[in-house]
Amino acid sequence: MLTSLFWNLFPLFIIIAIWIFLMRRMSGGSPTGGNVFNVGKSKARLIEKGEGTKVTFKDVAGQAGAKMEVEEIVEFLKNPKKYTDLGGKIPKGALLVGPPGTGKTLLAKAVAGEANVPFFSLSGSDFVEMFVGVGASRVRDLFRQAKEKAPCIIFIDEIDAVGRARGKNPAMGGNDERENTLNQLLTEMDGFGTNSGVIILAATNRVDILDKALLRAGRFDRQIHVDLPDLNERKEVFKVHLRPVKTDSTVDIDLLARQTPGFSGADIANVCNEAALIAARHDKKAVSKDDFLSAVDRIIGGLEKKTKVMTNEERQTIALHEAGHATISWFLRYANPLVKVTIVPRGRALGAAWYMPEERQITTKEQMLDEMCATLGGRAAEELFTGHISSGALNDLERVTRQAYGMIAYFGMSDRLPNLCYYNNDEYNFTKPYSDQTAQLIDEEVKRMIAEQYERAKALLNEHKDGHAELARVLVEREVIFAEDVEKIFGKRPWTSRTEELLTMNEEQEAESADSTPESATDETDSTETDVADGTQPDAQGTDAPDTTPEKSGTDSTEKETEKKTDAQ
Repeated sequence: MLTSLFWNLFPLFIIIAIWIFLMRRMSGGSPTGGNVFNVGKSKARLIEKGEGTKVTFKDVAGQAGAKMEVEEIVEFLKNPKKYTDLGGKIPKGALLVGPPGTGKTLLAKAVAGEANVPFFSLSGSDFVEMFVGVGASRVRDLFRQAKEKAPCIIFIDEIDAVGRARGKNPAMGGNDERENTLNQLLTEMDGFGTNSGVIILAATNRVDILDKALLRAGRFDRQIHVDLPDLNERKEVFKVHLRPVKTDSTVDIDLLARQTPGFSGADIANVCNEAALIAARHDKKAVSKDDFLSAVDRIIGGLEKKTKVMTNEERQTIALHEAGHATISWFLRYANPLVKVTIVPRGRALGAAWYMPEERQITTKEQMLDEMCATLGGRAAEELFTGHISSGALNDLERVTRQAYGMIAYFGMSDRLPNLCYYNNDEYNFTKPYSDQTAQLIDEEVKRMIAEQYERAKALLNEHKDGHAELARVLVEREVIFAEDVEKIFGKRPWTSRTEELLTMNEEQEAESADSTPESATDETDSTETDVADGTQPDAQGTDAPDTTPEKSGTDSTEKETEKKTDAQ
């Protein structure tokens, strides 16, 4: 009897066991327990008061302005009476805005290490779930926990995952779960209820797509811009990342800072790590200057391919191409200063002319035209001295075409379309902000501008063809030449680069500070650190700064041409 009853109930027991197993698996990733009904609970990681992190503001270098604003929030939490006595209120939220790798999350870690208050950390994607209503439920649970722990800080990384502007999502549907989550977040940040003592920190590199209601005062009172570090700030970042690296006496931080324009803090950390790996690969006891320069080349251009087989005619064509870039840039005032020229294949490039981009705050039309002319120097040299043109100028032509369209359609630098900007920031607007006649006129102006600079490049090469031929010969013989070798052929460049001017000014300021410091003073901050904290900050004008990413004008391989197509305007 009992045996029969057992076998009758056995399938039911199996079904119940499977159901329990599945429920536990569905909630296995939740830190709130093994209950499926906890799926609506917040996934935020809580750092309790006194725990902190190992990161402090001393580990954040080069972002003096952003660090000062974040430190003020921490100071308010530690000493609120200093501000409330004057009638001030703590900011409800601060949004960290900047390109990837500039240290937004690092600043938040430093706040967690310094604030000495409960710190909730989570990502914007933690609110997103396949179940309807879960995102809004997690927002409510997060702020409920925060109110219990007040005063505290909530940090939401990559907030654009949940804060994208409403009504701009092309997906169809009457009920958007992400929009419901955003609505709940807006209500919790500044709704009918109050969140006294709860500060919201968030980070994004896509501030242009965030909802306007999220950015208004009362929710995010401050937008803290964390920009790419300039020359002096890169020196400070290098000092931080070189602490654990064993270096020899040849390493010059000033040189490394000059060699890495446009690098973010993450890029600089990668350079230091790559240099250490290169030194270890060659069984060195310390990392030298050459290891760092090799690391910079490796990150920008890719791995060297000395085993790639080329004929003498191909090597000669590549040398003429790269020597054309070097010759033109040497005789143009506003062209970027040359660093080195190589015909050693690296990555997809068969050769490259390496420049040190000028980190200008504003760029004039004459400066852009000089850069365009130097970029066209390789194709012009091929046509003049070999009698044919090749596919190696693909990268040059892409850059020149993009730059010409930007100058005419965005910056209004055309004689026939002066002072007009057709830039449209709406990513879901598929209509052109100009007529077909204007589009044709833009195309004609682009062709005219590029043709003028191409003829200018050929004229310069004809004028200095003997030096160009010598430069190409040395390049074929040695494969890599530096600016010092070009100076021996053409003489000293008559113009001083902007970077050299800034370094000279900085040295003069340091000398003046050292002279004015009393000899008997003790425990004073070093003058170099004072200058670095001040730095060379971006101009306050609303002018769009040019892209300062480290550039190389290289000869592209044929494979790249077959895989990559030029976008049509």
